[in-house]
Amino acid sequence: MSGIAGVIRFDGGPIEPRLIEKVTSAMHYRGPDGINHWVRGSVALGQCMLRTTPESVEETQPLANEDESLVLIMDGRVDNWEELRRELLGRGAKLRTRADAELALRAYETWGRDCLTHIDGDFALAIWDARRREAFCARDRVGVKPFYYQWNGRRLVFASELQALLRIPSVPRALNEGVLAEFLADEWYSREETMWQGVMRLIPANWMSVSGHGVELRQYWQPDYGAVAPHKTDQEASEHYLAVLTEQVRRMSRSQKTVAYEVSGGLDSSAIFAVAEHLRRQNRLPAPGIAGYSLVFPDDAEANEIEYSRSVGRHLRCDLREMRPTHLPHSWYMSNASFYREFPGYPNGVMSLGLCQAARAEGSRAILTGVGGDEWLGMPLGGLYYAEELALKNWRNAYNCFINDCNSLGARQSIWWLFRHGIAPLLPDSVKETRHRLRSFMRKEHGHWLSPKMQSIIRDRRGKFNSGELIRMPRRGQRLQFRFLNDAFTGLAREMEERTSSRIGLELRSPFNSKAIIELAFSTPERLRSRGATTKWLHRRAIKDLLPKLVVDRATKAVFMGVFREQLDRMGEDKFKQIVSRRADWIDPQSITELYNSYRDGRGDGIAEWILWTLVGCDAVISDRRN
Repeated sequence: MSGIAGVIRFDGGPIEPRLIEKVTSAMHYRGPDGINHWVRGSVALGQCMLRTTPESVEETQPLANEDESLVLIMDGRVDNWEELRRELLGRGAKLRTRADAELALRAYETWGRDCLTHIDGDFALAIWDARRREAFCARDRVGVKPFYYQWNGRRLVFASELQALLRIPSVPRALNEGVLAEFLADEWYSREETMWQGVMRLIPANWMSVSGHGVELRQYWQPDYGAVAPHKTDQEASEHYLAVLTEQVRRMSRSQKTVAYEVSGGLDSSAIFAVAEHLRRQNRLPAPGIAGYSLVFPDDAEANEIEYSRSVGRHLRCDLREMRPTHLPHSWYMSNASFYREFPGYPNGVMSLGLCQAARAEGSRAILTGVGGDEWLGMPLGGLYYAEELALKNWRNAYNCFINDCNSLGARQSIWWLFRHGIAPLLPDSVKETRHRLRSFMRKEHGHWLSPKMQSIIRDRRGKFNSGELIRMPRRGQRLQFRFLNDAFTGLAREMEERTSSRIGLELRSPFNSKAIIELAFSTPERLRSRGATTKWLHRRAIKDLLPKLVVDRATKAVFMGVFREQLDRMGEDKFKQIVSRRADWIDPQSITELYNSYRDGRGDGIAEWILWTLVGCDAVISDRRN
């Protein structure tokens, strides 16, 4: 984890060195191991260094090749460092160090823009190609590492943090009301825009080339929707999945320090920790040690998972450090919004901050989490396998699914699932169009708390971003996975998590968000991802010998709305009324007041708390209009 920044003029004019220094100093906490710059005429690059891997000790950035015709800055890791190194050496590349940054530089030198197909990992990078007079920028496949930029037709500026970019005087600070409307409506469409007009984010799995001729954007990766998992039996599928998961945990555990693991007690984070512990015992873990951390909620039964995480510790004979969730005052969120010029985060995303701070204080520079498990291992949407098997004319598989469901769920539920998920998708287009119109009519009720102005803006964005057709896919379950992969809010949530951890010098790593796991998910039949009422079926089967039965059979999930209610309670009714009063152009005061009353009376189902906190956060961003 580190930070990158750049200012490049394509009109040939010089750049004042103090300008790039101003940008990197704004995110100095990303560079506890040093901040360096490379300035030549109209190009200025900067990098803030945090060394997390053994190889990074040999790394210096900005990194140039021998004649400085190529200069790279990168925030991130190359997780396939072993294979890429062999491949580059086989092609005659000169590797001066073992550093990941040099692997990326030499990959570009060898393959040009196609280098990204050879690089696997979490990264945001920029390469100044002096021969072409162009900047080549790229972001990892799921958007773990952030990349913000602004292009005015003559000059490109970019940085790992939006607030650092806004330190450049010429970058505009005009509110993007479209993105604001998405926040307030809780409807997410744009993956590229930010809260500020003209300040963009590079979309994950995309590269960007900028030259005097303009900007070229292109997607370099997407899963193979026609791929079929290479196994014939459930046992083969289980063994293959576990092998893939183990390899991703091994690669992401590479560290020069003890690696931290968040162990919530859920299926996902517990599995990652268990796999890491088994790798450690086999002397296959590329790190000097591991440390597990769990949150305990003694006053919130809905959120408390400590019974499960303790069972994981006993089963593996490992001590887990138990931490209470972080409860920060309302002023912290307001200060966060003021500093970053972005939404300050949600309370359920901040509650692990103390856990991360403890891991950092005890020497760790990287922490592995179970984020991504819900998206790729199988969501609780039973019956999707019927649509897949019937569409592919796998009659025997569909029949077996139906019999299994009858045995576990009963005939009535099984018949409904067969119709809802298997037969209904095969109905004539005219029938499906009627259902679509009915859903659209019912959806108009969503966002009733918005002002007429914001309702108009969000309607326009629905039309703009929903105009394209969904890519046709062989299996129905892939449509849901496609939405996860391209979901605007999920991308925003990753950025908020990365932003919080980077402030304390800790790199977040998520094996379930790796290229290999995602591609496996797209190639795995839905009947292996869920069966009857059992979600994450293949995952449970694969890890059953690694974890206690209590965790493997767990059917519940923790609910963290209590942390939202606590924050709203701390803020108080008077402060909330002040926000409502000054934001009448955003929201309908009566509807928002009704939501507030439902939360205060205990009638909220989580939606009210979410919408109210979103309004509070947006107000905090816009209230501070400092330069």
